[in-house]
Amino acid sequence: MLALPERLTHREAAATLSRLQGELSAQPVGAAVVFDATPMQQYDTSALVVLIGLQRHARTEGRRCVLHSVPARLQQLAKVYGVLELLDMPGAGAAAAAEAAANA
Repeated sequence: MLALPERLTHREAAATLSRLQGELSAQPVGAAVVFDATPMQQYDTSALVVLIGLQRHARTEGRRCVLHSVPARLQQLAKVYGVLELLDMPGAGAAAAAEAAANA
């Protein structure tokens, strides 16, 4: 499992995407590569660009990119921007809905 950074904003997006694409490329072809989002504490919509970029990079290399423990707030952003279905996040809809209900 590869870890996403604690901070992923516009400022770090390009360098983070490049680094994570390299880490993804080093994984075995055909295997699912899991990125753990547990460390993510500070992020903006640029994080979505990075996550979508990782998904696209994985597909072009014959890999599957799975996102684990994505913060519910980031899942909500993905839903608002209409990109939630582009991201491979098992259980994503349920977590986002639970947090939205708790905040209502």
